[in-house]
Amino acid sequence: MPVGTQGAVKGLSPDEIVASGTRILLANTYHLMLRPGSEVIRGLGGLHRFMAWDGPILTDSGGYQVLSLKELTTVREEGVEFRSHLDGRREFLSPERSMEVQADLGSDIAVTLDHAVPLPADAEAQREAGDRTVRWTERSLRRARTLETAGGHRQLLFAIVQGGGDPGLRREMAERTAAFECDGFAIGGLSVGETKRETWALAAATAEALPPDRPRYLMGMGTPIDLLQGIACGVDLFDCVLPTRNARNGMAFTSEGPLNIRNAAHARSDLPLDGECRCAACARFTRAYLRHLHLAGEILAHRMLTLHNVSFYQKIMERARRSIETGAYPSFVRQFSERYRVGTEA
Repeated sequence: MPVGTQGAVKGLSPDEIVASGTRILLANTYHLMLRPGSEVIRGLGGLHRFMAWDGPILTDSGGYQVLSLKELTTVREEGVEFRSHLDGRREFLSPERSMEVQADLGSDIAVTLDHAVPLPADAEAQREAGDRTVRWTERSLRRARTLETAGGHRQLLFAIVQGGGDPGLRREMAERTAAFECDGFAIGGLSVGETKRETWALAAATAEALPPDRPRYLMGMGTPIDLLQGIACGVDLFDCVLPTRNARNGMAFTSEGPLNIRNAAHARSDLPLDGECRCAACARFTRAYLRHLHLAGEILAHRMLTLHNVSFYQKIMERARRSIETGAYPSFVRQFSERYRVGTEA
């Protein structure tokens, strides 16, 4: 899922997003509740109409963004009190309020509010956050079932699993969360300070304890190699800002590894970003031209690198699906990884 934090995938139009192979977007509850306000979006017909996107939308709960403010937040059992990063105004986000905002937005998938903690954290803090997340999940789901969305449709409901850096606690929290009546599960609180090895051990422990008949969504991950490792752990959905953020910094993801368009080696190159890619950026523009645009600060460079990166990520997922269907996933991962230069990843 490309990240449309403010109700837009930075630099791309809805038609370009469709052309990239994207089927579903993520939008951010925290940012949209502060600006322009969920009631404004509801009054204009919901987020689909507001952003002219007729495909599915998943909205996260806003919990991660609020808690990442750290010194601006106070967590208590009722919810999270915080100050807006826009104007310092005092705000409060409870499990019930998070679901009300998401109903106003009218997303197709709404996610329950969770309590995440950065790693490493002591055992007591991890247990407290995990237990609180379970309680908040129950409150979130109860409130969501009483709400009518902006579009009048039933939202699918995903419950977040926390548990810190302890695989045993992760499994326990996953089992407790799996007891709730919901449509899917989100694995939260990873890639927040632990090593990659720990990330995948925790992701696997969580996924293994979740029901196999409902989708699993790993929040906020990751690089192309991360996607493949996450799939191997049993994950079905991902979101990450890397394709769009790195594009604005001049990085293109390619089948042979990340490419920094700023490098002088591309100054006279008439090659596309990736010879195996069929996106509009690779079909029409050379590396030399895109490098010139990037160094000149032209927005077209950012847009084309973003289009390419999102297309590249979607192609990885498409190839992964095909290889799973034919029983060739391990072979696909091995061949992709042998070509992709892991050591140069952002």
